[in-house]
Amino acid sequence: MLFFSMLSVSIRLPLYLRPIEEQGWHPTIKCRINGKPCVLLVDTGASRTVFDQERIRLYIGSQKTDKHEKVSSGLGTNSMLTETTVLNKFKLGTLLLEKYSAVILDLSHVNMTYREMGLPPIDGVLGSDVLFRYKATLDYKKKELILRKKQL
Repeated sequence: MLFFSMLSVSIRLPLYLRPIEEQGWHPTIKCRINGKPCVLLVDTGASRTVFDQERIRLYIGSQKTDKHEKVSSGLGTNSMLTETTVLNKFKLGTLLLEKYSAVILDLSHVNMTYREMGLPPIDGVLGSDVLFRYKATLDYKKKELILRKKQL
């Protein structure tokens, strides 16, 4: 009889801390969408990973998006309409998520605030759908986001 053990592989991504106000920080990571580099805000309070409706075009071009029937809340607003699309390749370090169903929101108010603070824009928000699934750990001491992927 053969037994297979499930091993967990750790994927470590550098965590970049953006200074916000006097004592606050916004953690961000660099990742890739369809082979192009992008920046995501890491938000453990966000239920889903979302992408900015304008900036997503840098990665998907004229690819079709679909209106989503649900209304989302959060990110400093009461509610907003959403769209969805499929990202062929969404890469977080060595973790490759293929055919990732992406939610698209208007994050212009976030990027406008960053611009006013002299900070570069974000392309989206990495939320709990990914963080929970891959048992994420934020290590502020080492400035790393650690994701765990089960492997045979």
